[in-house]
Formats: sequence, C-alpha cells, structure tokens
Amino acid sequence: MKKLLLSLWALSLTTFVFASEHTAFSPDKRLHLTVRDDGGQPTYTLNYDGLEVIKPSKLGLKADYGDFTQGMKIVEATEKAVQTVYDMTRTKRAHVDQKATMLTLKLVNDKGYPLQITFYIANNDVAYRYTLLPVKDENPRCAVVYGETSSFNFPDETRTFMTPQIQPMSGWQRTKPSYEEEFVPDARLTDKSKYGVGYTFPCLFRIPNKGNNTWILISETGTASYPGCRLSEYEPTKGYHIAYPQAGENNGFGSEFASIPLPSSTPWRTITVGNSLQPIVETTIPYDVVEPLYTTQNDYKPGRYTWSWILWMDESCNYEDQKKFIDVASTMGYEYILVDALWDKQIGRKGIEALANYAKSKGVSLMLWYNSNGTENDAPQGPRNIMSNSIARKRDMAWMKQIGVKAIKVDFFGGDKQETLQLFQDILSDANEYGLQVIFHGCTLPRGWERMYPNFIANEAALASENVYFTEYFARQEAFQLALYPFTRNAVAAFDWGGILMNHHMSKDNKSRHQRFTGDIFEMATAITNQCSVNCVALTPNALEGLPDFEKEWLKQVPTTWKDLRFLAGYPGKHFAVARQTTEGKWYAAAISAEEQPISMTLHLPMFAGKEVKVYADGPKKAGSLWLTPGMKRQKIGKNGLLKVMVQPRGGVIVNE
Repeated sequence: MKKLLLSLWALSLTTFVFASEHTAFSPDKRLHLTVRDDGGQPTYTLNYDGLEVIKPSKLGLKADYGDFTQGMKIVEATEKAVQTVYDMTRTKRAHVDQKATMLTLKLVNDKGYPLQITFYIANNDVAYRYTLLPVKDENPRCAVVYGETSSFNFPDETRTFMTPQIQPMSGWQRTKPSYEEEFVPDARLTDKSKYGVGYTFPCLFRIPNKGNNTWILISETGTASYPGCRLSEYEPTKGYHIAYPQAGENNGFGSEFASIPLPSSTPWRTITVGNSLQPIVETTIPYDVVEPLYTTQNDYKPGRYTWSWILWMDESCNYEDQKKFIDVASTMGYEYILVDALWDKQIGRKGIEALANYAKSKGVSLMLWYNSNGTENDAPQGPRNIMSNSIARKRDMAWMKQIGVKAIKVDFFGGDKQETLQLFQDILSDANEYGLQVIFHGCTLPRGWERMYPNFIANEAALASENVYFTEYFARQEAFQLALYPFTRNAVAAFDWGGILMNHHMSKDNKSRHQRFTGDIFEMATAITNQCSVNCVALTPNALEGLPDFEKEWLKQVPTTWKDLRFLAGYPGKHFAVARQTTEGKWYAAAISAEEQPISMTLHLPMFAGKEVKVYADGPKKAGSLWLTPGMKRQKIGKNGLLKVMVQPRGGVIVNE
C-alpha cells in the first residue's frame, strides 16, 4: 500500500461562547447545519439547497456517570476551515483532497459535566461524533456508554432503501445477525422492518422534491474497539435513532454497551446528501474522518482469486480439486486461490503445505479460510477455536507466513458487540505482523477499515453470491441486488460479493440444478460495478473450457484497484452505470440492469472521446436459449464522448480501450 498522508489544518478559526444556536455551512454553502440546545435537549437540522432534509433531530448520549441528553447547554463553539488530503489504494478513489468546515461544540449538563460534539461538514457530507471528557481532577478516567439519543428525522414523504437487522442467535447454526437480510426498496417511513429490531447500516433515503429527488445515505465510520451500531425502528415525529447491539448477540456473552477510557470519542455518524445519486456513489466520507491505526512494512498485493466452494461446495475442499483451481488461476494470470472451510480435516496441514508449494510453482498464492471462533454460534466448519485465541492465532499465522500463504478469510462472527469488534481489530493487527491480508464474512459492515487497517481487504456484510447458488429465488434476485449495492453497501465500504459467476448452471457439472439468470457480460461488468481490491472470479475448470475467447481474454485482465470514478446513471435496484479509472490510468465503463425490459442508456464518456473502444454487450436471447447472447465489437466514440447502448434485462455492457 502506498504511504498514507493526512494533512488537516485550520485555515480560519472562530470561537463563540454561550450561544444557544450555532450554524455552519459546507464550503460550497449548499449544506446548512444548525445545532441548538433547545431547552436542554440538543438538536440539529440539516438543509440542502434550501430544503430541510433532516428535521430537528436529537443529539446526546447516556453514560454511567452522567446523562448528556437533557439539561444541556452549549457553552463554547469553535469553527474552522480544514483540508483533508490522503492517498490510498484500496477504495474507490486513490487520492482525496477535500475542504470542509469543522464545528466543535462544548456542552455541559445540569451538573456541569462536559460533552464535546464535533461536526465535519464537507460538500455533500456531514459527519459527527461525541467526545467524553473527564469531569474534575482528571476523573472519571473510564466510563460505560449505555446508548445515544442521536436521531435522523426525515420529512414524512421520504422513502427508504434499507435492510433489516435480525434477532440474535437465529438463522443457520445460530450465526445471525450477519448483515445478510434482503433490502426493501422504496418503502415508506412507517413500514415496520421485517424483524422489528431496526436496520443495519448503510441506510438510503429518497425525499421527493418538486418532481426531483434528494438522496441521503446514513452510516457510521471509525468503529474499532467500540460496538457497531444500527438504526432503530421508525418513530413518527422522532425518526430513527442510533441503536446499540442486542443483548443476545455473541451467544449472550458480553455487554451490549460501550466501555471506554476518558477522554474518548465515539465513532462518526455519517450523512451524505445530494440532489442526484452521484454524491452517494462517489462519497469518501467513511475514510475522510479516520486515520490509519498502524503502519506496515508489508507490500500487500491487490489481485484476483479463484474459489471452488461457491459452486463445487464442501466436497471440493480436497487436494486434487484445489490443484485444478490453482491451474485455472495460473491459466488466467490470477494471483490467488481461496481454500475454503474444512481444509483442516479434508486436506490437512501437510497437504496445505504441499498445495502451497504447488501453487507457488504456478505463480499463485494461497488464501485460507478460518472460523472466527467456537463460542459465538454453532457453525461447525473448521478450523475453529483459533482466530479467537491470541496464542493459537499467532501460531497459525506464523505457520502461514512460513509456507507462503498471503491472506485469510475469517467467517461466522457473533454480531456487533464491543468485544466482537475488538476481535476484528486483533485479527487484523496480528495478521499484519505476519504479512497477511484479511477478508471477513458472516459479519458486520466495515466502518472506515480500508484506511484504518492497511491489510484489510473487504467484508461480505450483505446477501451475497452464495445465495445465488443456494436457491433459484436468489438467483433471480441477483441483478436486483447488484444494481442496488453500489448505492448502499458498496458506497461506504469495499465489498466481497464473492464471485463473478461464469457457470450457466449452479452446479459442479454446469448442467444440473437451477440456471444463472444474468448474462455473461453482466457478470463480467460486476468486476467494474463492484469495488474490491482482491476480487473473486468464480471460474470453474469446465466453465473456463466453454468460454468464448473474447470473454476469456477480458477476464484475464480484470482490474481491481482504482484511481478515480464517475457515476454515470442508475436507480437503486433497477440499473447502474459507472466509469472507473485504474491506478495505472486506464478507464473502464460498465452498466448493468435489473429492469424487465431492455433500456437505452446514453453514457457520457469524455475519457473515450474520439477514440475507438471495445464494447462488450449482452444481446437478446436467441430462439430456444435460456441465456442472453454475449458479444464484442469495436466502435468509434464521437468527439462529444457520448455512447448510446442498449442494456438487456439482467444484462450488462462494458466499454474499454
């Protein structure tokens, strides 16, 4: 990873004392934040282009030593202009140089105990967090935070795009919550969530506005050793509030509250606002307000990996089948292969060492799967009881370093409690000591982790590709999900969807079980529409044999790291188009559709103006065929940079030089 650079400095500084209301603006003056102490209850409102997008909403928290939700008074306010500059390689944009307004408020409760609230206000983005300070003589030096009144109160006509939280210790082998529930698009504020326990981040909202829409994305960032939070159920006139984990998570073990030293800050609550979906797709706010927690001497490589389990399942975790997938990776020029669950029983450690040597001879490196624990749920797959034990974890990591393993995938976590979030950090920190990159599955949303942890790749944290295999229902839903995630899940963090699926049938023989319903180019386009620095291309040996040459050649050069992006078009769950520039400077554009009818899209591609490009597209189905007809042609783009394309239902288009 490139050296990270943070530069945050004051350009101007203004301090106000003893005012009950304070207002601050984004640098372009379009976002307008007002904070009041409203008779002892702190509130904020947010206006964008003159529209009140968040109505008066509460601020504050409760700790064991003091109540900071009532009897509060603003006693000091400091406002300054800041500039944030940093470089990184694992997110949607490699270089960020952003101006913002920083408003810091000091409040005291009726006992004189202090609370600091810091607001970061950029163009299209607001983030805020609380800082608890010692009361007197540096005491208390520690505290328990029981919860927040922090809320988000939207206009009544607002529509929502959210996925529900689920009750703890439910689902397969009591592994939930795992952020794998179904998104509901364009729901009403008053609609109850499916399970009655609120919603997982991120949460997208649409406010109709005189024939147009204002869009708002709510999430959080900067969560390390602190509980992961969510939104509550909606309360009329009050909105949603920040909710902490459920008591039953992690098999009921550990507190749902936060235990912190003083002084200490909460994670940032983030709000992204725009009159189009461009600011939602392009936001960098999850990374703008966090900093790296450690540096690294390791050179972590982005890349592509093959993965047998997604289509060949548990039985494929044997030595001979893994050799076949190493051969596929080698043929395609991919850097990695993921050896999934049960390798400890079905291959064994000596077999893994031999497999690592075979992979090395083919120019490929292993990634190994681990169960995160043995106490938080009943997931039986091994290796178990290693990643949750510091001694066993370091022993295995030392062994992996010795044999050349380059990454681990850790699965089945117990929820969002503080000790579970601490386990993520412990695994990442220890893995860095042994040169290992990390992917997490069956788990929470990453919250700024690509910047905080240099060896972090991505989380699953969504209903992902394995469900396309499990049922025909989810196979039919694949296009909808992948046209929704760029506006939600993938907008705030890297996303390990888990496979560009090139098999026509969801089976090892590629002939039985239910079909894949998306086109070949759709699947290839998801390498562009999804963002992840180590991306899975779920090519099986028999699927590889049947690929047209132009598809095979494109898949050999699948890009993974990006310098820049430009949102082109889309609507959550219906269609999506984006252009991305690789860190080497090459541009790709891609469009996918979940619509029931073909749609015509005119893409503005100034980076290709006057150039001949390759256009890959799914065409209509031929008579008697179950699948769209993939094709590739060369086309000259005019000097205006406009390209008109037809995107088929569940089809895709790719444009590159």
